[in-house]
Amino acid sequence: MDSVGTNRTPLRPAIAAAAPRSSALLRPPRHSALGNRVAASKLGIASGCCGGGGGYFEKVRRFDAVRRTTARAQSGNTGRSTAEAMDRPAPGTEMLLKYSSGKAYPLGVSQVEGGLNFSIFSQHASSVSLCLKLPERGTQDNVEIVEFALDCQKNKTGDIWHVTVEGLPASGVLYGYRINGPQGWEQGHRFDSSVILLDPYAKLVSGRKYFGVAEEKSSQLFGTYDFDSPPFDWGDDYRLPNLPETDLVIYEMNVRAFTADESSGLDPAVRGSYLGVIEKIPHLLELGVNAVELLPVFEFDELEFKRYPNPRDHMVNTWGYSTVNFFAPMSRYASAGGGPVAASKELKQMVKALHNAGIEVILDVVYNHTNEADDAHPYMTSFRGIDNKVYYMLDLNNNAQLLNFSGCGNTLNCNHPVVMELVLDSLRHWVKEYHIDGFRFDLASVLCRAPNGSPLHAPPLIKEIAKDSVLSRCKIIAEPWDCGGLYLVGRFPNWDRWAEWNGQYRDDIRRYIKGDPGLKGVFATRVSGSADLYQVNQRKPYHGVNFVIAHDGFTLYDLVSYNFKHNDANGEGGRDGCNDNFSWNCGVEGETKDLIVVRLRSRQMKNFHMVLMISQGTPMMLMGDEYAHTRYGNNNSYGHDTCINNFQWGQLEERRNGHFRFFSEMIKFRHKHPILRRDRFLGKNDVTWHEDCWENQESKFLAFTVHDHDTGGDIYLAFNAHDFFVEAVIPPPPHQKCWNRVVDTNLDSPNDIVPEGVPLSGSMYRLAPYSSILLKANP
Repeated sequence: MDSVGTNRTPLRPAIAAAAPRSSALLRPPRHSALGNRVAASKLGIASGCCGGGGGYFEKVRRFDAVRRTTARAQSGNTGRSTAEAMDRPAPGTEMLLKYSSGKAYPLGVSQVEGGLNFSIFSQHASSVSLCLKLPERGTQDNVEIVEFALDCQKNKTGDIWHVTVEGLPASGVLYGYRINGPQGWEQGHRFDSSVILLDPYAKLVSGRKYFGVAEEKSSQLFGTYDFDSPPFDWGDDYRLPNLPETDLVIYEMNVRAFTADESSGLDPAVRGSYLGVIEKIPHLLELGVNAVELLPVFEFDELEFKRYPNPRDHMVNTWGYSTVNFFAPMSRYASAGGGPVAASKELKQMVKALHNAGIEVILDVVYNHTNEADDAHPYMTSFRGIDNKVYYMLDLNNNAQLLNFSGCGNTLNCNHPVVMELVLDSLRHWVKEYHIDGFRFDLASVLCRAPNGSPLHAPPLIKEIAKDSVLSRCKIIAEPWDCGGLYLVGRFPNWDRWAEWNGQYRDDIRRYIKGDPGLKGVFATRVSGSADLYQVNQRKPYHGVNFVIAHDGFTLYDLVSYNFKHNDANGEGGRDGCNDNFSWNCGVEGETKDLIVVRLRSRQMKNFHMVLMISQGTPMMLMGDEYAHTRYGNNNSYGHDTCINNFQWGQLEERRNGHFRFFSEMIKFRHKHPILRRDRFLGKNDVTWHEDCWENQESKFLAFTVHDHDTGGDIYLAFNAHDFFVEAVIPPPPHQKCWNRVVDTNLDSPNDIVPEGVPLSGSMYRLAPYSSILLKANP
C-alpha cells in the first residue's frame, strides 16, 4: 500500500488499469554512474560462451587513466596478478589467487574447503565473469578490479555459473558479475556486459555510506561478505516472543523516520539508524504496542529520483519501496556510516532488544518489483542484466516490454520456479539469520499472477510460503491488491495461514465515523471481525488486519483536517496520491485556531482509535498517530526526508498527558480484555445489538454489548456519528455488577479515559455529537 510516484492503494475494489507501457525498442543507455568506470578496451572479454582463446582467463582492469593492470592465469594452475604503475610493480600489491571449477549450490558466496565459492543463476547468458574488488590494492576510490571469465564447460552446471577462488580474504572483498547474452529486446533480453551486476544472493551490499547524500549517488553497488566475524551473540536467556496472533497490536513504522529528527535527542551518528530504534523502545512499551511492522529494511536506493533530471529529482525515497537486493539489510541504516557489516550486526542488536522487550518484528517486504525501473528509463543493477526474461514479467505480444502491475515500472516474475525459490530463500534467510517474526507482503496480489500476468487461483509461491517449515512460526500478512486491479480483500489465497490488510475495514470505518449515512450495518460487521470476508474454512478474526491509517494516505490528524490531498511538494502536479480518502476536515481545510473545530478533530481522532482497539481482529496503527502527526495534507509522502515524515519527539512531549495518554490507555485496555480479541467469530450469545432499526439509512447511532461469559465483565459500546446529541438507553448490567464509564471521547483529558472506571448512575447516557463511550461492568 505504498507508492513511488503514484498512490497505489485502491480505497474501494475498483478495477485499475495497468500502467501504460512504452512500445519503444530503443537500446537502453548505459548506467550513467558507470560511464567513467569502464575502460575503452576490454582485456580478453569473451564474445562466446567459453571465453577468449578457448581457455578461462583472469582479466584485470583498473578504472583510472594512468594506472593499468595486467594478469595471467591458466586453467587448473595458480594465477598471479600484479598491479603495475608505469610498467613497474607497485609495492605491496601482489596477491596470489587460485581458482577451480566450484559448485552450483548454495547460490551466492559461501565458504568451502579450499576457498570461497561464487555461484549465480542465468539461464540465457552466453558468458559470465566474476569481478572482485580488492581494497588493499589501492586507495578506496582507486581500487583494482580482478575479473575471472567463467568457462561454460568447467564453471557451469545447468543454468548455474560457479567458481571457487582460493587466496581471497574472508571479509572486505567486494564482488559482482559481468554477464553477456542475446541482444534481442523483442525476445525479452537486456544483457549489457559493460555493467557490473549485483549478485541477487549477496547477503551484504556495499554502496553509499550515508543516507541521502547526493554526492555519493554514483557509487557502484557490490556484494560483499564477512566470514571473519564470530556468530552474533543472541544471549543465553534470549527467547522469541512468539505472541499469539490474537494478542498483536501492530505499530507500522519507518526505521529512519523514527529517530532521524533532531528532536529525538540522540547523537547525530545514531539518528535514523537501527540503534536509534533501540534507544526509543521505552516509548513503544509506554504506548503499549507489542509488534512493529517496519517499512522496508532490505537494501534500497533512496536516491533513485536523482538518476536524471525530472520533476521529482528534489526528493529522497524514505519509504524504501525500491528493493535492490532481497537478502541484505539496508546498509545506510547503520550508525555513523558504518557500512554493510555494521548494518547487519546492528539490525540483529535491534531485533534482540525488541524481543527482550516482548515486541515482535514484522518486515514489510517488496517482492513485487525492484529498483530497476521500466524500459523507458532503465536502471540496470542486477536482475535486469542477469536474466531479464526470467526475473520479470514481460508482454511477449508487445515487443517483450516489461509488464507493470506494481505501479513502479516492472513486475517480478514471482511464480517462475527460479524466482519463487529466490523469494523463499530470502524469507528463510531473514527468519534464520535475523530472527524476524513475520512479513507483510507489499502488493501481494502480484504474487498471485502467472508469468504472463494472468491471475492464478492457487499461486505456487503463496502456497509454498504458507506451507514452509521455516516460516511456520511467522505471521504472514498480505496487502491483497495491486496496481493492475487484482483486488483480493477477503479472497486472497490463504491455506488458512495468510492474514490480510483489511482495506474494507479502513474504508467503512472512515465513512461511518465521519457521518456518512447508511453504514450502520456495515460498521457493525467490521467491528465484529468482518465475518463476511474471513469466516471461511479455518480462518479466524485475527486474519483480518484492521487499520484506519497506514504509511501511505493521510495520517490520522490529516484524515480529520483535510478534505483534499495537498501533494504539490511531490513534483507531480498533484496527480499522485489517492483522491478518494473518505476524509472530513471538520469544517476548515488544514490548520486552524478555531477551538470548536480543534475540539471536534480531537474527538474524531479518539473515536477512530477507540473503534480500532475494540474491534475483533488484529489492530494496526501508524507511527506518529499517538501524538497526532501531520504531513500537512500530503497523502503520498514517500519522498520527503523531513519533518513531513520524521517523528516529532517534541510534539509527543507536548501532547503526552492528553492525546498520547488516551491512545496508550486504550491499547492497554484492549490487552486486558480478551473478549475484544477472540480467536473465533462472534456468536449470537457473544454480543447484544441494541438496535431494532437496521434499515434506517439516516441512523448514525449504534450501541452494543460484548459479553464476558467467564467473569461477567461485559463491555457496552456506543458510537454517535450524528451532528446532534443522542440519549442512549443503557441496558441493565450483569448480575451483581454495575456499569462504570471508562471512555467518553467528548470529555477532556484525563476524564476522556479512566481505566479503573467511573461509576455510572441511571439508565440513560447523553452522547455528544461525533462521540463514543465505553462502559465496563465491574463488581
